[in-house]
Amino acid sequence: MPADEETLVAHWTAAELPDLTGRTVIVTGGARGLGQVAARELARVGARVVLAVRDPARAAPVAAAMGGRVEVRRLDVADLTSVRRFADDWSGDVDVLINNAGIMNVPFAQTADGFESQVATNHLGPFALTNLLLPHITDRVVSVTSQLHRQGKVHLQDLAGDQRPYKPEKAYNDSKLAVVLFSTELQRRLDEAGSPVRSLVAHPGIASTELATHSAAGKVTRALRFLFNDVERGALPILFAATQDLPGNAYVGPDGLAGVRGYPAVGKAAAAGLDAQTARELWTATAQLTGTGV
Repeated sequence: MPADEETLVAHWTAAELPDLTGRTVIVTGGARGLGQVAARELARVGARVVLAVRDPARAAPVAAAMGGRVEVRRLDVADLTSVRRFADDWSGDVDVLINNAGIMNVPFAQTADGFESQVATNHLGPFALTNLLLPHITDRVVSVTSQLHRQGKVHLQDLAGDQRPYKPEKAYNDSKLAVVLFSTELQRRLDEAGSPVRSLVAHPGIASTELATHSAAGKVTRALRFLFNDVERGALPILFAATQDLPGNAYVGPDGLAGVRGYPAVGKAAAAGLDAQTARELWTATAQLTGTGV
């Protein structure tokens, strides 16, 4: 039976992953941090894992060290041309797509498509990738968000992020709220189509990774890392969401106080991330910017 939204799974670890022989998983940003741990563990239990990364040469030794069936393909999720090329080159089924690649609190920059880099990397690119690969996906899409989505806002009239003063922390929070809203609307559309594919959301709590190197929060995380999840435990919600029998749009994160650390549990996203009307409007705006999901 699927776990309901109040279920806590005590001390679930990667040791409990099922045999994934014969299944294919794409992990964006799978050569470092949470993505690397998730990819390694999925390969360990038999999955064919594709690391979709910006720098294949740098990822090659990482993939080789994982063992199992691991391959590397080039993908820059912040570049829609790269996203389309990756999707066009794909053939065969994808059992699980893990939209893990992301950036956090970086200085202002625009992508080749003219989008603010955080919204492009964390939301627009994954949106396009998911929609382009959706005909191949057989089981689920796992999108990685943050508890900071609770502080985010939706800017439908400036989704590209170039019409308002740039504040790195706010841009990050906004992009992660967009991730949750994307999952909400994707699941609605899948249900409406009668598809068995599920869309799920995972967050690592506060994990000691390289993601926040540009921010004051990152310095605090490094100083107080003993209070937070290490990268191994931070990856567990992603692995749980990718492999366990969960309902569509389940929100998986650590079970500790405020979702900061702990073992995977199914909880609830912020109400703003579950608002159906906003989710539909964001989908429409994103589809217009990316030319996908129409």
